[in-house]
Amino acid sequence: MSTATVSRSEPGFPWLIIASGCLITALTFGPRSAMGFFQLPMLADTGWSRADFGLAMAIQNLMWGLGQPLFGALADKKGTWRVLALSAILYATGLAMMAAPQSIWFLHAGGGVLVGLGVASGSFGIILAAFARNVTADQRSLAFGMGTAAGSAGMFLFAPISQSLIDSFGWSDALLVMSAMMLIVPVLAVPLRGNSSSGTQKQTDIDQSIAEALREAFGHQSYLLLTAGFFVCGFQVAFITAHFPAYIGDIGIDARYAVIGIALIGFFNIIGSLASGVIGQKYSKPIFLTLIYIGRSIAVTAFLLLPQSATSVIIFSAVMGILWLSTVPPTNALVAIMFGTRYLGMLGGIVFLSHQIGSFLGVWLGGYLYDIFGTYDPVWWLGVALGLFAAAVHWPIKEQPVPRPALTAAE
Repeated sequence: MSTATVSRSEPGFPWLIIASGCLITALTFGPRSAMGFFQLPMLADTGWSRADFGLAMAIQNLMWGLGQPLFGALADKKGTWRVLALSAILYATGLAMMAAPQSIWFLHAGGGVLVGLGVASGSFGIILAAFARNVTADQRSLAFGMGTAAGSAGMFLFAPISQSLIDSFGWSDALLVMSAMMLIVPVLAVPLRGNSSSGTQKQTDIDQSIAEALREAFGHQSYLLLTAGFFVCGFQVAFITAHFPAYIGDIGIDARYAVIGIALIGFFNIIGSLASGVIGQKYSKPIFLTLIYIGRSIAVTAFLLLPQSATSVIIFSAVMGILWLSTVPPTNALVAIMFGTRYLGMLGGIVFLSHQIGSFLGVWLGGYLYDIFGTYDPVWWLGVALGLFAAAVHWPIKEQPVPRPALTAAE
């Protein structure tokens, strides 16, 4: 690895790049966060089970996770715009296949594989890595918070949009409309053209091979703990995204509160994500993450044990919204602190793969155990236990760069 240094002037805040990335994140995160609204009308028309739908959404989350480090590495090397253009094609095709499921395989291949790969190549991992390469270390946590908040805004907006489209045109045509929306992404991504290995990082972050970066990361205890903890985030949020609308109906609450609940999660997630960016810039990120996971476990426990009503749904949704994606800015910032930004797309993608393995299990177990027990309660309580596990593994994480004795000695 080279030890030469590069002199750079202090850059201003890249508002055009940030705005472009935020719009893309909102657009790519919105439809996949609204998948739960399609479950019951689709199953009513096709006769499939909740386990069938849950498996498709689980595949989607798994493909998102598997694709993230690959697309992240591709964006690191070839540029962000190319990967985002590919995302638009994959995402639009997947939603179109999901809209006309001639068999269950159309649902699994379209809504599962292609939509999952479309999200992997167009959401947080790609956008936040691009942000990191164009802001200073002091600006990074705030930029991550803004990008994450934009995804939350997509969730907030697409909850009522998707339900309105379903009510007006039916679930199939609603998916086709959202498929067409994805084709806007390459246009929005124009300011990110040429955005690859550049920006504010030091040369010591740049001249490292992929093999060296992977070997360094997998030998670092704090990185492994962060990866293990992020699994839990995926389990919790994916289960709620996919099954909360159906759960609301199961407990006898009017279906409109499912729309309100998901929209509230998205709205308060905007606040939580922005606050997370600010808090993570000033205070310990590992301790902050510990408190987030404890808060989630407390919120779910209270929701299950206290009387459930429309009011409790609203309160629970608001609280979970604050905690929803507030894990993303400090998690990505910790990876950047540990290893720099040269391979942030790939290394952050590996952490996110763990998140999506958790998402796969959360979505799939939600449908599978419901079909066995007739209730979602076992998965809710499993999420509570996993939240406490995540709190425990984040506590000992060290918020500092990985030791590089050879580089230090050479410099």
